[in-house]
Amino acid sequence: MATAVLTTAPLQSDEALIEEFGYDDHFHEHHHGDKYQSNFVSHYIFSQDHKMISKQFLITGMIWAIIGGAMSLVFRMQLGFPEESLAWLQPVLGKWISIGPDGVGVLVQDFYYALVTMHGTILVFFVLTAGLSGTFSNLLIPLMIGARDMASPLLNMLSYWFFFISGTIMFASLFLSTGPFAGGWVAYPPLSALPQAMDGSGAGMTLWTISLVLFVVSVLLGGINYITTVLNLRTKGMSMWRLPLPIWAFFVTAILGLLSFPVLTSAFFLMMLDRGIGTSFYLSDIYIGGAALDHVGGSPILYQHLFWFLGHPEVYIIILPAFGIVSEVLSVNSRKPIFGYQAMVFSILAIAFLAFIVWAHHMFMSGINPFIANFFVIFTLIIAVPSAVKVFNWIATLYGGNIRFNPASLFAIGFVSMFISGGLTGIWLGNSALDIQLHDTYFVVAHFHIVMGVAAFFGMYSGVYHWFPKLYGRFMNETLGKLHFWGTMIGAYCVFWPMHYLGMAGVPRRYYSFDSFQTFGHFDGMNKFITIAALITFGFQLLFVINYFWSIWRGRKQMVKNPYQANTLEWTTPIEATHGNWPGKLPTVQRWAYDYSKDGIDFISQVQPTMEGESVEH
Repeated sequence: MATAVLTTAPLQSDEALIEEFGYDDHFHEHHHGDKYQSNFVSHYIFSQDHKMISKQFLITGMIWAIIGGAMSLVFRMQLGFPEESLAWLQPVLGKWISIGPDGVGVLVQDFYYALVTMHGTILVFFVLTAGLSGTFSNLLIPLMIGARDMASPLLNMLSYWFFFISGTIMFASLFLSTGPFAGGWVAYPPLSALPQAMDGSGAGMTLWTISLVLFVVSVLLGGINYITTVLNLRTKGMSMWRLPLPIWAFFVTAILGLLSFPVLTSAFFLMMLDRGIGTSFYLSDIYIGGAALDHVGGSPILYQHLFWFLGHPEVYIIILPAFGIVSEVLSVNSRKPIFGYQAMVFSILAIAFLAFIVWAHHMFMSGINPFIANFFVIFTLIIAVPSAVKVFNWIATLYGGNIRFNPASLFAIGFVSMFISGGLTGIWLGNSALDIQLHDTYFVVAHFHIVMGVAAFFGMYSGVYHWFPKLYGRFMNETLGKLHFWGTMIGAYCVFWPMHYLGMAGVPRRYYSFDSFQTFGHFDGMNKFITIAALITFGFQLLFVINYFWSIWRGRKQMVKNPYQANTLEWTTPIEATHGNWPGKLPTVQRWAYDYSKDGIDFISQVQPTMEGESVEH
C-alpha cells in the first residue's frame, strides 16, 4: 500500500494569494505614512502600535517577576535556614534586617509578612495578569485576526501606562518608613481596614489600594479594546469558528476581567470608607490595646465574598491565555490539527461561566452555611470537567504526532504536566470536609503555585519562545532554552511537590518561624531542600532573561516569513514589522487554522483557497 508523501510547501505563495484574494481597505492610501513618522518617544515610550505595547507589557512583567521572585527567595531563606545570619542582606533591605549584639542578622518579622504580601500581589496581578495577557493579547489579536491594529490604539497605550503607574506606586510603597502593606495579598480586614492595626496597614495599605485600583483601570481599558477588536476587526472570511484558539482564550479572558475586576474596586471603595471616615462595612467589635473601637455591625466576610468574586475568575484570567498559547504551540509542533477544536472552544466558555459560581470554595472555613458550601463543592468539582476535556485534547493532539522538541513545545508539554498534577490537588481542596484539615497549610501553597503560578509561567515561556521572531525578527538560543526548560521543570517540582506533604502533616503557611513548634521540627530538612531548590530554579529564570535580551541583538535572524510552517495569519506578515502589519491588502481567510498533515500536504495556510474535492472543517 502506498503512503502519502507530505509536501512542505503550499500550492501557491501567501503573498500571491493575498494580492489575488485580499481585502483592500486603502489603509496606506489614507495615511501616506505620515501618521507613523515617529520619533524615539512616540515609537518606544508612548507608542500606539500593538506590537511595541506588547513588548512594553512583557519587559515590565519580566522586571516585576524578578522583583517578586527575589522577595520569595528572602523569605524562603528565613524558613529554610532560620539559624543563619542574613546580615549580608542589610545593604539591600536596610532596617528590615535586624543585627543583634552577636552580629547575627535576622529578618524583621513584620517585613517577612510584607515580603509574602508583595510577592503574591506582584506575581498574581503584575506578572501573570498584565505580563501574560497584556503581552500576548496585544501581540496576537490583530495579527491573528487580520487587523491593522487594535480598535483603539490610544486606549491600548493608556492601558499600558495605567499598569506602569500602578506598578510605580506599588514599588514606592516598599520605601515607606513604616513599610509596605503586610496583611497578605488578599488584604482581609481588619488588618487592611484599620490603619492602626500594624505598621504596614497605614500608608502602605493606602498605596497598595491606589495601585490596584489603577491596575483595574488598565485591565478594563485593555479588555474593552480586546473584545471590540475581536468582534469588529476580523478580516474577510475570519468567522468566529475560524479563529485560532489563542484568540478565543484572550477574548474570553477579557470578558472575565471586565465582569469581575469592578467588583474588587467596589470592595476597595468600601474599605477606604472604613479606613477614612469611620464606616463599618467590614468591622465590628474590634479591640486594639484593650480599648473598644466604635465600629459595630460590619462583617469581614462581606469583603471575602467581594474579593473572591474577583479572586476565582482571576485564576482563569491568568490561566486561559496560557491554554490558548499551549493549544497553538502543540498543534504547530506536532504537525497535527488540534484535537477537538469545538470542544476546546466550548470548554473555554464553560470554564468562564463556572468561574463565577465557585468563589466561596475559598471560604469553607469562614463559617459559611454548610448547605451553601455543598453548592460550591459541586460546581468546583464540575469545573474540573471542561479542564479535563482540554487536557485530553492536548494529549490526543500530541499522540502520534511528528513532534518537534524545541523550547516552545517543551514548555507547552511541561504546562500540560503541571496543569494535571496541580489540578488534581484542587479536587482535594474543593471538598469542604477535607479542606478542614488542609485549609491554610502548605498543601494550598503547593496547589495554587503549581496549577496557577508555574503552569501559567510555562504557558508564557512557551509563547515567548514561539513568537519571539514576531517581536524582534530573531530567534532565541535553543540550547539555552532547553536548559531553561529542564532546570525549571525539575526545579519547580522540587520546590512545590514536597509542600504537599508538609500540608498533609498540618504545617501552616504564613508562619515566620516554626522554632516554637516541636511537632514541626522534623521538617527542617525538607524546608532546607525546598529553599535550595528555589534558589537554583530562580537562577534558571535569570538564564531566560539573559537569553531574551541577548537574542534581541545577537539571536539567529529570521530569514523566512513562516519559519515554523504554521497556518495562522501572523506568519504572512513581513519579517520586518511595519505599522498596519500588512504592506498592501489584508489577507482573506479561506479555512480554519489547523489544516496540518492533510491530504498529503504538511500545512495549509488560512489564506489558501479550498481545493477541489477537499473536506473543510469550518
